[in-house]
Amino acid sequence: MPSNPQYDVTGVGLNATDTLILLPHFPAYAGKIAFEREVLSPGGQVASALVTCAKLGLRAKYIGTVGDDERGKIQMESLRAAGINLDHVQVIANCPNQTAYILIDETTGERTILWKRDECLRLTPEHITPDRVTSTRLLHIDAHDTVAVSKAAAIARQHHIPVTIDVDTIYPGFEQVLPHVDYMIASSEFPSRWTSESDPFRALELIQQQYGMRVAAMTLGAHGALARSQGQFIYSPAFVVNCVDTTGAGDVFHGAFCYAVLQNMPLRETLEFSNAMAALNCTALGARGGIATIEAARALMERAERRSQHDFEQRI
Repeated sequence: MPSNPQYDVTGVGLNATDTLILLPHFPAYAGKIAFEREVLSPGGQVASALVTCAKLGLRAKYIGTVGDDERGKIQMESLRAAGINLDHVQVIANCPNQTAYILIDETTGERTILWKRDECLRLTPEHITPDRVTSTRLLHIDAHDTVAVSKAAAIARQHHIPVTIDVDTIYPGFEQVLPHVDYMIASSEFPSRWTSESDPFRALELIQQQYGMRVAAMTLGAHGALARSQGQFIYSPAFVVNCVDTTGAGDVFHGAFCYAVLQNMPLRETLEFSNAMAALNCTALGARGGIATIEAARALMERAERRSQHDFEQRI
């Protein structure tokens, strides 16, 4: 790791500008319903994780692509306002920014996402150079532009910079990325899909054994998170909050996880802190609407109700 890194965390990956559509309840298939209102809101996996890091006091830098349309401008303004370095963001001419239409059921806060990302937004490996990666203490990536993020992760590994990854589905060539990952925090579906092993415990174990990462973990939505490290499983139940919108909860979890790694928190505390930050984000509208302070997360950890013991915990 560089002796005097300029940034605490650098992120390589997706951003999106969301249109939130609030529904009194989700309609039946082929049904019809009047929505309450719509809200334009910046989001995206890596971008929202970095905003979380910045709000927790970390020096953050974003490497990615943004369209030159109005949605792209909204995204850039949001990242700039959060204090994130944007020197190596490519603004692509005549290209729309990644878009998501998010249908939110106001009775539960759960969301359904419709998204589109044009090919013109693809991040190429030529945009990833050693100097852009080695100026940081930690690299956070997603799995979408596989060749580019693989190159970034390989550079980080060569310079002993820890790599965290947010992966939700299988991408072509993803096997090139995993050997360079130190902390994998996947969706609940990914481990089983990747290994063809239905038992999530066994699936995480297989991934960790094959690729040698420090932590292999999965987020479980309303049930919290499960992680494997040093041959042991740790289950951290979710917090019970008044949920307004679950959009961005996973992204905030990842940003909080990056912060906790840099603070050298024990893994159990890392999962609890990340769960608390994710839960608090669900109490407001939008992917970044409820990003909390460290103090608010700590307060929730100390006083809040947890989910009842899930089947995952019974099997640990």
